[in-house]
Amino acid sequence: MEAQIKQLKEWIDQSDNIVFFGGAGVSTESGIPDFRSVDGLYNQQYKYPPETILSRTFFDANPEEFYRFYRNKMLALDAAPNAAHLKLAEWEKAGKLRAIVTQNIDGLHQKAGSKEVLELHGSVLRNYCMRCRRPYDARDIAAGKGVPKCACGGMIKPDVVLYEESLDSYTMNKSVEYIRRADILIIGGTSLAVYPAAGLINYYGGTKLVLINKTPTPADRRADLVIHGPIGEIFSQL
Repeated sequence: MEAQIKQLKEWIDQSDNIVFFGGAGVSTESGIPDFRSVDGLYNQQYKYPPETILSRTFFDANPEEFYRFYRNKMLALDAAPNAAHLKLAEWEKAGKLRAIVTQNIDGLHQKAGSKEVLELHGSVLRNYCMRCRRPYDARDIAAGKGVPKCACGGMIKPDVVLYEESLDSYTMNKSVEYIRRADILIIGGTSLAVYPAAGLINYYGGTKLVLINKTPTPADRRADLVIHGPIGEIFSQL
């Protein structure tokens, strides 16, 4: 691993056009559980499977059950950025990193100081009334009981992309442009199993594709550099 980290450090030192594409593994070191690991949410027992609860159909039909799960498992408002978040913010400030494309909805990249963050799946920090579009703070949602309602009587929905919902086309298109133009594309903390987000890797045509993940991914064989390990631990060495 030492040789790979040295190689990555050399590439980073020489570049001012890095794009980072990250998944749940970037936030697990901040205490936020992922979905597909052994201890992830998908391997725990609930009245309904998490995939069902986090679908638009379920949200519309069973909002009270949705919010019981959502408050308990999806809100980690006091979580702090880890070494990976902080290093990425440092690179952006130094003019090396152009953008972060993330599948995470926790807002930790912004909390670390990153500015250009493209949130493919939205954010728990943004909530809005489905009737009048009035915005609501995540802490208000976390502190409430039952289904949160707006002053106008409309139901409040988190600005997160649920199963059966489409990703925002503007965010996707902007992500594609950044990835297409990148000198270095670093993919970290993702199994590359969730589409259409995982398909973004196909827009990179450069020669410095870096994959950092605890376990192998389907794209390892395509990468120019592969490092297996916890991303925060690896980034703290860069």
